[in-house]
Amino acid sequence: MRDALGRLQRVVVVGGTSAIARAAMARWARERRGLEVTLLARPGARREEAAAELTALAAKVECVDLDAEADLEAQRARIEAAFDGGGDVDLVLVALGALGDQEQAWQDPAAALRLVDVNARAPIFVGVIAAERLRRQGHGALVLLSSVAGERVRRSNFAYGATKAAADDFYRGLAQALAPDGVHVMVVRPGFVRTPMTEGLDEAPLAQDPADVAEDIDAGLAAGASVIWSPATMRVVMAGLKSLPAPIFRRLPI
Repeated sequence: MRDALGRLQRVVVVGGTSAIARAAMARWARERRGLEVTLLARPGARREEAAAELTALAAKVECVDLDAEADLEAQRARIEAAFDGGGDVDLVLVALGALGDQEQAWQDPAAALRLVDVNARAPIFVGVIAAERLRRQGHGALVLLSSVAGERVRRSNFAYGATKAAADDFYRGLAQALAPDGVHVMVVRPGFVRTPMTEGLDEAPLAQDPADVAEDIDAGLAAGASVIWSPATMRVVMAGLKSLPAPIFRRLPI
């Protein structure tokens, strides 16, 4: 449970090697010395770096192996156990995501299904488990890192956008289902963020750094928001794009 000052005491982060997730965790660790973090991600250098960053900030870190592309049911016991390592969980951050090769993804079934696994199937699977745990507690927050790409899919990244949209819609439904149980569910829709995933791509307007998104996440949690856009002006941009007739939308170079 949050401490007397409203600061997080225990968080579970799924996909903790995400640059945005790392920025958010670092922010929370700076706010409260001794923050407990359970980090579910693939083992490797990036996870070790994330854990080391948090340890340097006096956080208590536990790493749990999770492969979003593997058999999730076979990993279920490991995911469930991640919630049993301490006291109540204040926040679950689901930060799973893969951009993939967008041209390959609509021509190669295996590439398309990889995006389904990482961007939709795994977040939904984990979300169901996390929802039940938080519901039993009667408090806590569940946060999904989604994307503006799912608001209206574009030719340039429709495979990514479509798979992100699936999890986005599911979590917005969870927000309604869990509200009577005192659980706050929030969907985060960042625009272009400067991360390893977007390295080499042309930078889009309103581009941000991971720390900017982490700040918006905290503001959204404080406000009790169900959906936030990062930056907030992306909401206006995407509303305009969504309202365009299809023949005009298809001609846009996006």
